[in-house]
Amino acid sequence: MVLVSAIAGFGVIVLYSAAGGSMTPWALNQLIRFTLFTGMALTLSRVPVELFAQLAFPAYGAVLIALIIVELIGGVAGGSQRWINLGFMQLQPSEFMKPVIVLAVARFYARLPVGETRRWTAIWPALLMIGLPWALVLIQPDLGTATMIAAGGVTVMFLAGLPLRLFIGAGLALAAAIPIAFSFLHEYQQKRVLIFMDPESDPLGAGYHISQSKIAIGSGGLWGKGYLQGTQSHLDYLPEGHTDFVFATMSEEWGLAGGVLLIAAFMLLFRWGIRVSMRARDRFAALVAAGLTTTIFFYVAINLMMVMGLAPVVGIPLPFMSYGGSSMLTVMLCIGIIMAVDRDSRQGISTGWR
Repeated sequence: MVLVSAIAGFGVIVLYSAAGGSMTPWALNQLIRFTLFTGMALTLSRVPVELFAQLAFPAYGAVLIALIIVELIGGVAGGSQRWINLGFMQLQPSEFMKPVIVLAVARFYARLPVGETRRWTAIWPALLMIGLPWALVLIQPDLGTATMIAAGGVTVMFLAGLPLRLFIGAGLALAAAIPIAFSFLHEYQQKRVLIFMDPESDPLGAGYHISQSKIAIGSGGLWGKGYLQGTQSHLDYLPEGHTDFVFATMSEEWGLAGGVLLIAAFMLLFRWGIRVSMRARDRFAALVAAGLTTTIFFYVAINLMMVMGLAPVVGIPLPFMSYGGSSMLTVMLCIGIIMAVDRDSRQGISTGWR
């Protein structure tokens, strides 16, 4: 929690600068949300791992039903249908599916005898569990969240010990299907892919985000321009400088040194999660800890690649840094459950279970 708090605290500092030296409208709200979600994570850390296992399938079913409700009566904003209006808040069920898909697929393989992991019966149920929410989220449309759901579920399948040839074959088939899949994308999604291939083809239009992000990161140099001295974000050249492109805002003022230190902090967080997985006392706990750690990794990796022009812009925020409640809620759910696995393994060692 010290490490997570340090990253989130740095995020508040960056958001304060992004707002021109003001705690409102972003920094203060971000700080309040992190404080509340930290309490939630600490509460989750005391929940027995066995309870997470028992609730994995019911939670998956509940979120899947919520996704279907979104398609039927969900609110539309910005051309996307992603939310359920509860009156006091807008609920986005797809965010909950990111950790829930890991729990559900891990539960499936934990109940499956190890000797059956190489049979077809060990593959199609997991693919069905992943494919249903993936398709429902994709048609909202929300390509970024759909990608995260698929990545989390497939990662658990890989960690469960399925033959490597299946993933190689699936990867080759996916590569062959890319031209067909491209034709089914929405026009704005196709434009994002084309701009990723050649951002200079429309530098003032669809390629504006990536071009300005690269300028902000590059202009920071080794040590940055100095805190509160960024020009790309303060003069509004950099779009979404407090959300998806917050890393570019940070890099302009803190330079390469700040970027490397932030990435190193995330690496320490991933190292902790993997160590928790390796110490887990059963198969379900190990798969959950590794799967949720990988989910957070995908957040970080996709966002950094996106802002550097190494991947299409898909709207994936940077954990603890980007302004927003949904992504922070999801990541803190992951942190809380991993801490529960950590607590369970430590109690197991202390009471002689291992």
